[in-house]
Amino acid sequence: MDERLLAKTFVELADNLVADFDLIDFLRLLTDRCVGMLGVSAAGVLLADRDGELRVMAASDERVRLLELFQLQNDEGPCLECFHHGVPVTVPDLATEAHRWPRFVAEARTSGFTAVQALPMRLRDEVVGALNLFRAAPGPFDPVATPIAQALADVATISLLQQRSALRSNVLNEQLQTALNSRVLIEQAKGKLAERLDIDMEQAFTALRGYARSNNLRLSDVARDFVNGTQLLTGLML
Repeated sequence: MDERLLAKTFVELADNLVADFDLIDFLRLLTDRCVGMLGVSAAGVLLADRDGELRVMAASDERVRLLELFQLQNDEGPCLECFHHGVPVTVPDLATEAHRWPRFVAEARTSGFTAVQALPMRLRDEVVGALNLFRAAPGPFDPVATPIAQALADVATISLLQQRSALRSNVLNEQLQTALNSRVLIEQAKGKLAERLDIDMEQAFTALRGYARSNNLRLSDVARDFVNGTQLLTGLML
């Protein structure tokens, strides 16, 4: 494991007290770094909105985003159980749990995943979501990587809750709802860009995110302006 990258990641996840804090980009950083450092194939984040309903807020790739949506739509899967009970759910081989989550297991295997570990995003009694790690090959999860993954989830959770506390308002709920609205725009922008450039959705997201970062813009603002036609994405890098 790259210890310097791990240290940098903890710093980035903790550094949230900025005016232009972007929740979606923050959570995508979390999923990307989990994949890059923890030996998993994909990662996703589910967060509860202001009504307590879980939403897909970040995913390291399109396959896992769709799988997370499948869990929510079918009200079945380890990530939902993790959130509702506030405890980790680790399944080294999904084939052994087909009786428990028959639809989810079938869909996960179709998507190329055979093992999952869901970790709660919680601080004491408050559970705000779940960090979900997926592997293509069955087998036990790394006992060294698991506490690191939980630590990353914990730091991200503290950052989210600190945003609310720092502004002395219902900021977390408002941010989550704003992020949900932004997510719709981002998905629309991904689709529009993918069709225009004949690329896949993941490449489209990477291009949008790269453009936003290189021009010091918020990802949601870039997506909104591209969808409504006021942003042409001049100089976009693929």
